[in-house]
Amino acid sequence: MNKLFITLSILMGVVVLSSNYLVQFPINYYGLSEILTYGAFSYPVAFLITDLANRFYGKFVARKIVYFGFFIGIIFTLLFSTDFADLISIRIAIGSGVAFITAQLLDIQIFDRLRKKKWFIAPLTSSFIGSTVDTFLFFSISFYATGVPWITLSLGDLAVKLFVSLVMLIPFKILLTVTSQSKFNTKIYKIRFCKLA
Repeated sequence: MNKLFITLSILMGVVVLSSNYLVQFPINYYGLSEILTYGAFSYPVAFLITDLANRFYGKFVARKIVYFGFFIGIIFTLLFSTDFADLISIRIAIGSGVAFITAQLLDIQIFDRLRKKKWFIAPLTSSFIGSTVDTFLFFSISFYATGVPWITLSLGDLAVKLFVSLVMLIPFKILLTVTSQSKFNTKIYKIRFCKLA
């Protein structure tokens, strides 16, 4: 569990860092420059990490991974992605931190309340609500009154995040099945070993 905990925490930090960097670049194709950034494609992976931790280990471990990932992500963002001479860059770092911690903790609570429902209800609902809160917190803190079209960017960003959240159900289900099968095989092995002993 310690190895998985560290792996998930580092992955969380990498997702936060890459998303904070990529959100600065609008997609300049097909007239999407004012409604979409590249960060929308990477950030939903954070909810996948949180939901997997929550499913396998519960909300307390999931919170630890969020806090650890938050710390790593903020440190990396301040060191490698923040231009302290640029006010918008500083606001992006602040907006990212506030939006991330608020949305992830909300995601954990919602997932935990729905964990006994069908397998897809908890990750889908928590990711949808978490993504919505994250998007509007981030864009309003980062770009309000800057001249950046943050409302259209946030709506475009949210649409992609919701779509990617749907796609993330595929690896969630695969990892859920593989892990469950692995635990089942381990139990069978232990039972057989005990009988042989």
